[in-house]
Amino acid sequence: MTTDPRGPFESGRPSGPVEHVEPVEQVDPVEPGELVERVDEHDRVLGVVERGEAIRRGWLHRVATTVCRDPSGRVLVYRRPDGASRFGGCHDVMLGGALRVGESYAAGARRELAEELGVSVPVRHRFTFLCRGAIAPYWLGVHEAVLPPDLIAPDAVDPAAIARYDWLTLPELAGAVRRWPFVPDGQVAFRRYLLGLSSGAGGVDHGGVGAEPGPG
Repeated sequence: MTTDPRGPFESGRPSGPVEHVEPVEQVDPVEPGELVERVDEHDRVLGVVERGEAIRRGWLHRVATTVCRDPSGRVLVYRRPDGASRFGGCHDVMLGGALRVGESYAAGARRELAEELGVSVPVRHRFTFLCRGAIAPYWLGVHEAVLPPDLIAPDAVDPAAIARYDWLTLPELAGAVRRWPFVPDGQVAFRRYLLGLSSGAGGVDHGGVGAEPGPG
């Protein structure tokens, strides 16, 4: 069996049996001198460090992500560019990145949506947990946003982060996960997100380590 290189977006919908390929661990590229807050196992700030050093040394820092759903409940799923140095060609449901110094989780989540999708929408904090990570450990704040599809202007999408995107129902997404490679950290976070939806809980830590921070 071979992996369909097109992914679920170019082919319209997941279809046909293909082999699932696990992403390999890769080095996370960071901007030289990019500063983040180093935090402890309870998400308390210890100081300011370069993000590259935090990753190399396995120091905890903060990342914010968002699950985008349209008014009918479909999930925005995107494919990373094939040439990306981190998880190139893999799919994900989490849009986000590292927090800046002094930035709250919610503010970071909104900024990342503006940078990657070119949209400005409210985000709702769902939970925060200590993610062990495929590359390095970090505290991950997961948010959700309701985003009408026509709010995204194709020319505003950052091509360095998103090669293609589409809206999938949960059953379609489950099929895609079985067939195409997905970013592993995003899948860990999304499973926790779905657990929160099924339980009716929000703004809580489903099995994470440490205390839940206050509202961003």
